[in-house]
Amino acid sequence: MPANWTTITVHGQEMEAYVASPAGDGPHPAVIIAQEIWGVNGYLQSMANRLAANGIVGVVPALFHREGPGIVGLFEETELAFERLANYRDEEILADIRATQGYLQSRDDVRSDRIGIMGFCVGGRIAYMAAAAVDGLACAVDFYGGRSMVAFGDGPAPFDLTKDIQVPLLGLFGDDDPNPSPEDVAKFAAALSQNAKTYEFHSYPGAGHGFNCEERPTYRRDASLHAWGKALGWFDKYLKA
Repeated sequence: MPANWTTITVHGQEMEAYVASPAGDGPHPAVIIAQEIWGVNGYLQSMANRLAANGIVGVVPALFHREGPGIVGLFEETELAFERLANYRDEEILADIRATQGYLQSRDDVRSDRIGIMGFCVGGRIAYMAAAAVDGLACAVDFYGGRSMVAFGDGPAPFDLTKDIQVPLLGLFGDDDPNPSPEDVAKFAAALSQNAKTYEFHSYPGAGHGFNCEERPTYRRDASLHAWGKALGWFDKYLKA
């Protein structure tokens, strides 16, 4: 399973990205993985590797690239992570996602009409937003996307874009998570139903924020295994068909 770092150009700036590719010539479906606040650390790289092992090209763009070259991971540097998160702007994030999509579409080993997005923590928020704002995606998976009720910079919050969601959305949440809380998840489900969107939500008792990450104290094995299986099933249905 080949894996490497590449550079993607976004509005004249260079953005690093970790890419893991399946064996074989393809073409393969692909998934853009939107980072947590920790950047493209070992956990996010392992998610791309897992996708590649399941026949999907996984790419993780370094969304903190505007902070300077070489900034790809923060590795639990909490104060610095939140400082950089405060500099996020939704229009810039969407430009990064579109540039990553364009990079994948340029590859001969990728099915250009079978590109999805998946995100964890703030990346889940980004996946939800991209499902509404990025044309040409095939599906989206939101792992406990927090801060989805607020905008980063000018413009609508992801929640306010629900009516514009264009693709099937899978949401995976912990019942003990304060952000998004079970009440937040219920609001999203109601809005998706009201707007007749294709979606599926799963919430896990005893699981909090970050339950899928083995490196965090909030890791919950049973919830993680079930949620990851649901994510792979979503990609099987909407990317591999």
